[in-house]
Amino acid sequence: MNKSITTEDYKKKMQRRKEVQDKRLANMKSEKGLIIVNTGDGKGKTTAALGMVMRSLGHGYKVAIIQFIKGAWEPAEKEVLEKWSGQLEFYAMGEGFTWETQDREKDILMANKAWEKAKDFILNPKYKLVLLDEINIALKLDYLNLEEVLKILQQKPQDSHVILTGRGAKKELIEMADLVTEMKLIKHPFKEQGIKAQPGIEF
Repeated sequence: MNKSITTEDYKKKMQRRKEVQDKRLANMKSEKGLIIVNTGDGKGKTTAALGMVMRSLGHGYKVAIIQFIKGAWEPAEKEVLEKWSGQLEFYAMGEGFTWETQDREKDILMANKAWEKAKDFILNPKYKLVLLDEINIALKLDYLNLEEVLKILQQKPQDSHVILTGRGAKKELIEMADLVTEMKLIKHPFKEQGIKAQPGIEF
């Protein structure tokens, strides 16, 4: 703490800040289901979304996760989250990263199968949170119809949340979303030091 600020000054400053914050909270609207987009070139888009998944599970809510790209990895998250099988539905439906599959028609087919599954959960009022992992990539590569995705998102139950992750989020999706976070890449061990993906960090 800055020593030039007395204890009494600090207390008054924090009281004023509390008054402003209390007034702001009092004027806010009631709860609302959110469309959340995690995008950008930086690491942490799915990880941040999984934090919200864990919170929702902790509150006893039903949650669904559909993975659009990373399915072939069978990630460690799935192993952990299976312990919540009473509340959670988890579908890893992609064939892996697009440069691994090298089969555009199959990638499109798999993305649309994942979308058909996702639609059921998005429109089901029993599910408080639906995570569409890496769907932004599928939209960016035109594997999915953007207009249909936006239309279904508009039809979601009023108090449910949908998270869409992946780099390159479409402008129209960003405009529709209530909360958008862009992860910015500053430094990455793969690029800077040639360190490959490691268990517990990347998968």
